[in-house]
Amino acid sequence: MIVTEEVGTVQREAWARGVLPPVESVRPGLWSIPVPMPRNPLRYVLIYALALPDGLALIDVGWDSEESWLALCDGIAQTGHHVTDVRYAAVTHLHPDHFGLAPRLREVSGAALAMHAADATLLGHRTPDDETADERTWEIQLDRLGAPAGVRAAARVDLVRFGPGEYIDVVLDDGAPLNLPGWDLRAVWTPGHTPGHLTFVDERHGLLFSGDHMLPRISPNISTIPGELDNPLHRYLLSLHATTTMPDGLVLPAHEYRFRGIADRAQQLMSHHEERFTEIVAALRDRPESTAWEISTNVSWSRPFDSMSDRLLRLAVRETHAHLLVLADRGHIRSLGGHPERWTLPITPTP
Repeated sequence: MIVTEEVGTVQREAWARGVLPPVESVRPGLWSIPVPMPRNPLRYVLIYALALPDGLALIDVGWDSEESWLALCDGIAQTGHHVTDVRYAAVTHLHPDHFGLAPRLREVSGAALAMHAADATLLGHRTPDDETADERTWEIQLDRLGAPAGVRAAARVDLVRFGPGEYIDVVLDDGAPLNLPGWDLRAVWTPGHTPGHLTFVDERHGLLFSGDHMLPRISPNISTIPGELDNPLHRYLLSLHATTTMPDGLVLPAHEYRFRGIADRAQQLMSHHEERFTEIVAALRDRPESTAWEISTNVSWSRPFDSMSDRLLRLAVRETHAHLLVLADRGHIRSLGGHPERWTLPITPTP
């Protein structure tokens, strides 16, 4: 039985209990479908199904695993449709929990895939030699950040990609309409989490599909990834600032639960990063000439730093690096260069 509810109380309770929420009818013609993410602390991604005159459109598609595929197909069945009824899938960004099932979905249903070109380009086909070179690039970057050898050696480029000669069907630029009958959705480019991250806004229905740009409880990881944005946190803060001007409505995120208060949540996220800037400057005051890795060990995280998996450690040090770049732009710290690169406070002029 599908739960019918607008604000995500049931989802929030399921998140607190560590269980998968049910498929929910958010409002007529709009459903929330949780799709599990095996071996991932986020546990599931929320896929949104929108009724069309001749089938369904999806926002995001889920992780590439058999368990996830079966959950997606079952969730679609609970809406009264079959996976072959999917006509269109708008992907918020390139990460595998959002794009992973896209190639399989397109093969089974013929659905048109839509996303921003900046992310789609990064999902182009790669040969084994290309992937080896990418992994080496990641390892070199982590070495420069001061990460230990064990963390560097575990680096992998974990993306589901298009096959040879394949590409997206619809390129969505900033402001582009999705042209879905019965809906008034348009794409809003919100780079930061990835270069081409998109949110989808329907002002007529008061909806914001936020992807990972804005979540109700946690801050999305903003990292310096080789080949992506040079200064991702700067771009993310600009995207958040733009989000504060959006008309208020129901936020439908890709993780956790639905909520209201678009501008308030954007301000909270900006404040979170300002607090992290302050914490990093204090860490450098105590330990000048530190690497990004050393700084990461001396700031707070949602879990103990030494308990994190290698994957989470890579995310943490790259997130710290993203903060260092913004602080350097502001003149609050400076790079000493070197390999690994070291950071310190600016030179104070002699009175």
